[in-house]
Amino acid sequence: MAIDRRNFIAGLSGTALAWSKTAAAQPTALPVIGFINSTAPDQSLHRASAFRQGLGEVGFIDRRNVSIEYRWAENQVDRLPRMAADLVRRPVDLIATTGGTISARAVKQATSTIPVVFEIGGDPIAAGLVSGLDHPGGNVTGVSLNAVDLAPKQLGLLRELNPKATKLGVLINPDNPNSVTQGRFEAAARAIGLQLLFLNVTNETGFDAPFLALVQQRADAILVGNDPFLINWRDKIVALAAHHRMPTIFAYSDYVAAGGLISYGASIPDAYRQVGVYAGRILKGEKPGELPVSISNKFELAINITTARTLRLELPAAMLARADKVIE
Repeated sequence: MAIDRRNFIAGLSGTALAWSKTAAAQPTALPVIGFINSTAPDQSLHRASAFRQGLGEVGFIDRRNVSIEYRWAENQVDRLPRMAADLVRRPVDLIATTGGTISARAVKQATSTIPVVFEIGGDPIAAGLVSGLDHPGGNVTGVSLNAVDLAPKQLGLLRELNPKATKLGVLINPDNPNSVTQGRFEAAARAIGLQLLFLNVTNETGFDAPFLALVQQRADAILVGNDPFLINWRDKIVALAAHHRMPTIFAYSDYVAAGGLISYGASIPDAYRQVGVYAGRILKGEKPGELPVSISNKFELAINITTARTLRLELPAAMLARADKVIE
């Protein structure tokens, strides 16, 4: 059968054009980031926003040229291994772990190949996440808040608020070794003549009994340790501190925004932003094992003036002048 050459070529051209249009119509798959957090979304939405800000600084916008899959443990840390395994099976191109060392460990155990960027409050080498800070090696890097070195500053602020204070209660989560390093706090307390009363707080103990114990032991003030579990109960802790008229210092300004007296510590939103920046750089081709662990160096002093008035505390003018955030 004879074939019309011109019609045959025209048909091929039409088919090629159709293929071209079909290919152009197919959406390009976006890189996917798994975002895993040990807390509840309503407690960390502003931090997730800071993570997206960091991504944006290196050119990645959620739903435009990257997709983010969120996983929230709702403060039930036994969920973390399952959520990490789910993200690995999906699979995702990178996993950002936030909400403490426990999230990072769950993800590290789930994958040795997918890039991981963490945010933690302690030493990532001691936590077994990386082999070194300058050259982490493997598939993991991230941001450390370095909060364990703040004891002298936090205790000094309490002494500045109440020069006559002799006893300080310290609330800690015994399940988190990075919450408070007792040796560091004890050394800092001895240097300024403070006696420390350590009390463990868990879901089982609750918060009412530990606060009452500190009141009965005549603590002059309370320090709340650096821990995701504790920060998730910030409203309860702040309410008890107000009820017992107990001056309290915290590691994060979230407490002060909720009505706590004073905080000094690393900026968590800035750490989340740095995690976003690292995630974007890795998506662009950099290797996590070659990105040095970033030690967060942005610290905040926050003071709630209304709470100070309620406690009838006179805030030193020099302290107010140093404050990064003053809340009324």
